[in-house]
Amino acid sequence: MSENKKPSGLKFSPWWISGGVILIFVVLNILGGSSLQDPSKISSSKFDELLNSGQIEKVIIYNKNQAEAYLTAKALKSKANEKIAKDVFGNPNKGPHYIFDPGNDELFQKKLVDARAQKKIKDFDFQSKSDWSEFLVGLLPMIILIGVWLYFMRRMSGGGAGGGGGQIFNIGKSRAKLFDEKSEVKTTFKDVAGLEGAKEEVQEIVEFLKNPEKYTVLGGKIPKGALLVGPPGTGKTLLAKAVAGEAKVPFFSLSGSDFVEMFVGVGASRVRDLFKQAKEKSPAIIFIDEIDAVGRARGKNNMSGGNDERENTLNQLLTEMDGFGTNTHVIVLAATNRADVLDKALMRAGRFDRQIYVDLPDIRERKEIFEVHLAPLKKVEGLDTDFLAKQTPGFSGADIANVCNEAALIAARNNKSAVDKQDFLDAVDRIVGGLEKKNKIVTPAEKRAIAVHEAGHATVSWMLEHAAPLIKVTIVPRGQSLGAAWYLPEERLIVRPDQMLDEMCATMGGRAAEKVIFDTISTGALSDLEKVTKQARAMVTIYGLNEKLGNITYYDSSGQSEYNFSKPYSEDTAITIDKEISLLIEGQYQRAIEILKDNKDKLLQLADILIEKEVIFKDDLETIFGKRPYQIDNEENTEFTA
Repeated sequence: MSENKKPSGLKFSPWWISGGVILIFVVLNILGGSSLQDPSKISSSKFDELLNSGQIEKVIIYNKNQAEAYLTAKALKSKANEKIAKDVFGNPNKGPHYIFDPGNDELFQKKLVDARAQKKIKDFDFQSKSDWSEFLVGLLPMIILIGVWLYFMRRMSGGGAGGGGGQIFNIGKSRAKLFDEKSEVKTTFKDVAGLEGAKEEVQEIVEFLKNPEKYTVLGGKIPKGALLVGPPGTGKTLLAKAVAGEAKVPFFSLSGSDFVEMFVGVGASRVRDLFKQAKEKSPAIIFIDEIDAVGRARGKNNMSGGNDERENTLNQLLTEMDGFGTNTHVIVLAATNRADVLDKALMRAGRFDRQIYVDLPDIRERKEIFEVHLAPLKKVEGLDTDFLAKQTPGFSGADIANVCNEAALIAARNNKSAVDKQDFLDAVDRIVGGLEKKNKIVTPAEKRAIAVHEAGHATVSWMLEHAAPLIKVTIVPRGQSLGAAWYLPEERLIVRPDQMLDEMCATMGGRAAEKVIFDTISTGALSDLEKVTKQARAMVTIYGLNEKLGNITYYDSSGQSEYNFSKPYSEDTAITIDKEISLLIEGQYQRAIEILKDNKDKLLQLADILIEKEVIFKDDLETIFGKRPYQIDNEENTEFTA
């Protein structure tokens, strides 16, 4: 616990002084400067009447154009003067009680001299007065307008991180958030499970900043930058946070979009300021998240051909990175999931020297990630993390964190004292398939069609060698699906044509079952058709697995083809591609129909059990079909198919 923690309370602000001054002006305006009761203005004839009746005690003339009259105590007691006898607080009003215009000075003075001689007035006096209160109150509207203008200028200038004190002139300052020895960054490499190769790369960068002599003595130079590339949720930003926690050097963190501003030249100015601050605090690290917001290939995102602020910002970034000397000890880390759209000049050696690919975790890494996210959960004893890792193929680190959180919510919803295995299975179903909709209205005819469709998937996948075997089938609506099936796919590094064809055949099993049983088809196979069409197109145009087209691919790994308006093949080739895709899909559809015709009785039996139970498992399939003809070694993962 920190000993020098400042007590919480109100902080002094210069705006308090402005508010106090304005309040004083308002009070002066309300109270009229020196009196708590505004004197009433009267005519000179009314004054003569009061003077002749002996009600005036004294008169004071200011600057020969204004006079104040004070009434006697006896006059104040009369009903005619009842309103001015007391001030706003109910106390006796000491005056002045009336003000008036004295008119001609000589005549008025003679009138007062005669009245004093006749003892109608005690005394009179001539004085000069400078009414500063009225002058200041007159300036009050202008002061308020200036104050409001200054307030909004401070707000518009961005009092955020690195806003340069919140002044409009500092809009070109860097908005990077600085983490240094004063900041509490608790994330370390221990919190980053898996990603062993990526951690090794960045650990070397951290070590270089901590102990540069170890490398420079051998003639090595500090790398200029490292680019973290990978799918969303794989831990790129988390890895950067770990670097901030481990390096113990100043760490500047910001997003690529922080450079983009509506004003011309601001982005480039912020880049210059960022690198200037980093050089002053070197050794230091700059982390730019989602760098594709500012680092897109030049000339590709500006169709108008005019000046592009993003290109100016990128040019400045390129200049700053290339301008480093080896003794500055400043490294740039960046993260993106769209490395294909980045400018080639940004990717060359000397700028981003290293590209670290952060891939989806494998089964071993998923286990490590589960152990990290399970630590804060109150779970049952002996929870099998190996089983959980096997149930989540293709999940990223963020997905696994979501599974753990969802499992805890499900356990709490069911009033459990600890999170158990079933909660995690339900969480996976919830994330992959969506929320169950048991109250959705489904007619008996629709329910039977759904059951036949899902039973078709199960039957075909059970009979094919390379198709993933089924582990669970349900006809309870979930998310946008009316039914769902969970498979146990192999985690393959390479895929062969017969494996892809078996998967396509199993996917078409749902529509084929509808054709075999009802002799008609429905719209329920939309997601199946979308999946097989993508697979068939990939086989023909990407992987070169089609005999008719041969060993050719139209895939562009650089991502530049998305800016082209023309296809990379002729119209005749396009016709051939369409025909081959159609032949592939129709061939597997007919293959699924033949398999289902041969097992029609078992298909109907499986559909009936599915209608009765709504959810069936692998054991139910073994009861009907017997042991699966083709047993794969890795029946341990789960995949969702509608």
